[in-house]
Amino acid sequence: MSSLNLNKVVLCGRLTADPELKQTSSGISVVTFTLAVNRRFQSRGTDGAQAQQADFISLVAWRQTAEFISKYFKKGSALCVTGSIQTRSWQDQQNQRRYATEVVVDEAMFVDSRNEGAAPGGYTPDAYAAPSFSTPAGTAPNFEELKADDDLPF
Repeated sequence: MSSLNLNKVVLCGRLTADPELKQTSSGISVVTFTLAVNRRFQSRGTDGAQAQQADFISLVAWRQTAEFISKYFKKGSALCVTGSIQTRSWQDQQNQRRYATEVVVDEAMFVDSRNEGAAPGGYTPDAYAAPSFSTPAGTAPNFEELKADDDLPF
């Protein structure tokens, strides 16, 4: 019998709502959100037309990943994540056992390029673009001339 255990998830989709950053009582950042992920295959409706179907996946991110997601992504933003599936249970106020299955995000990545323009929900990829650098017109960069490579250790 194999001892292989693997719990790895890769999802790419769009946020269904703005992620809301919260803090635990001990000050740890956490964000929960839902990602709409289109199914690979389309189905046909009763009228014969193809209909795209999506799954709505619950996710949770912690610490710096949570802060990154809440800062750079909004409703409609395309997002790619890697993580693992986690199931948890608790007792509700009526003493009923409740279960939740969600993806715990390890990494979150941008999907849209800067040139794709605004996505649904007012999201603009330029919001996360790094500031550009340019030398003022009419000035040359001030580079220091290096000595010969004779004293390099390799």
